[in-house]
Amino acid sequence: MTERIRRVELTPAAEDLVRRLTARHGPLMFHQSGGCCDGSSPMCYPRGEFRVGASDVLLGHVAGDTPFWMGADQYAYWRHTHLTVDAVPGRGSGFSLEAPEGVRFLLRSRLLTEEESARVAAEPPLPTGDGTAG
Repeated sequence: MTERIRRVELTPAAEDLVRRLTARHGPLMFHQSGGCCDGSSPMCYPRGEFRVGASDVLLGHVAGDTPFWMGADQYAYWRHTHLTVDAVPGRGSGFSLEAPEGVRFLLRSRLLTEEESARVAAEPPLPTGDGTAG
């Protein structure tokens, strides 16, 4: 069996920030909601402090074992993309762990290539927050 197409990755700057935040807060998780309050920015939380919804989609893991979740409605729009999480100067949401660092996480996206799209279509559905593939 071939490995799944990576749907989300970190830039070196974001990976370094995740490493520092993990050292300070313990295991982390990301959630991309698409709602208000910086909904276009991925939010970083201590793992277990944000309740994943039953329809949230697990896009993959970054920085080793850090899960990256996306709300189902947002995923419906972004399912044909590869996402790259970057860390850039600026003030993010007060709810996300990087806010006091003077930087914020930012998503950059590109459309999947035809080859990647074909491979994704052949893969089983991504896991959802209810513990099933969805």
